[in-house]
Amino acid sequence: MEKKKFYVNVGAGEISQEKYDNNEEFIIHATEDEVAILRDKFNLMHEAGIKTFFRAHVPINPYHNDRSNDYYDDEMTQAYQMIYELGEAETKSHIEQMGILGDEHM
Repeated sequence: MEKKKFYVNVGAGEISQEKYDNNEEFIIHATEDEVAILRDKFNLMHEAGIKTFFRAHVPINPYHNDRSNDYYDDEMTQAYQMIYELGEAETKSHIEQMGILGDEHM
C-alpha cells in the first residue's frame, strides 16, 4: 500500500490528510491500514479516559490501583511509539524531546 502524509493531533485524537487549525502537532507518512491502527489506539485511549473519569469520583480507589489509568497510559505510549516510527524527522525529534518513550523504544 502507498504511504500518504497525515497530520496528527494526539490531544484531540485527530488524524487528517488536510492541514487545518492546529492539527499538525505531528506529521506522519502511513498506509491506510497503519492509520486505522492508530485511530483504534486513539479510540481505546478515549474509552479508558472515560473510565478514569468515573474512577476519579470514587475517592476510596487510589489512582495507582486503577487499571483504566494503566490501560490509558499503555495505549498512549503505543500511539506515540507508532507516531515516532511513522513520523518525519521533526516529529521524531519532538517525541524524543518529550521523553515519553524512553531510550529503549527509539
